[in-house]
Amino acid sequence: MIVVTGASGQLGRLVIKELLKKLPANEIVAAVRTPEKVADLAALGVQVRLADYAQPATLDAAFKGAAQLLLISSSEVGQRLPQHRNAIDAAKRAGVGLVAYTSVLRADTSPLGLAAEHKETEALLRASGLPHVVLRNGWYTENYLASVPTALQHGVYIGSAGEGKIASAARADYAAAAAAVLTGAGQAGKVYELAGDEAYTLTELAAEIARQSGKAVVYQNLPEADFKEALLGAGLPEHVAGLLSDSDAGVSKGGLFDDGHQLSRLIGRPTTTLATLVKAALA
Repeated sequence: MIVVTGASGQLGRLVIKELLKKLPANEIVAAVRTPEKVADLAALGVQVRLADYAQPATLDAAFKGAAQLLLISSSEVGQRLPQHRNAIDAAKRAGVGLVAYTSVLRADTSPLGLAAEHKETEALLRASGLPHVVLRNGWYTENYLASVPTALQHGVYIGSAGEGKIASAARADYAAAAAAVLTGAGQAGKVYELAGDEAYTLTELAAEIARQSGKAVVYQNLPEADFKEALLGAGLPEHVAGLLSDSDAGVSKGGLFDDGHQLSRLIGRPTTTLATLVKAALA
């Protein structure tokens, strides 16, 4: 039995979609804080269990009988470490055979501020003695494409990434990798650096948006503080604006570039191209 935490989220749902291609639905558990949000998965025969990282008792029940557990990192930046510790402790109590954790690209050396909690979680996993595999996910291309409507409206795509290369991939590519690991043999002890086959700068992203939309769009590079102010002005919460501006600054230092092609090898196909994803975003 495979348990997927955060199963109502965008990545979790895609992982379960991939697992359903390989396993009977009743061998998959969607572990979620709000079971009503995955009624569609329950209708397919997927087991739905309450699981709240902040409530260890729910985790004990959710992880019972799990051969493999996909620990999708918490969305609550700043609270991840205690929440992940609860999940790892519960996995140990449940005797889970393999824990797969979604970390971040090169967590041990990354210049991105958000990498700290991932690095610490990886250390918790090592200390736990649990068989585990680390999926160090690069950026989701969708993270950048969320800004396409604003870029089209103003003719400018803003950021503070400079000419840093971004080897991102589609969220579905990372989901396929997680499913491959969860259903594969001999995964314990592995660390995967997962990134897209192609890399681009935000200047090149803006050019691709312009090419496909037929509208003038250029990239404007801003100092990190100015980019954060622009994000705050757009209505983003302080912590989100800080996270995004810090991550963009990390891009300028090579934090989201990788050319090892481990992701495409793991999923057995090329990663989804930027052009394909821009087309979908424009549609």
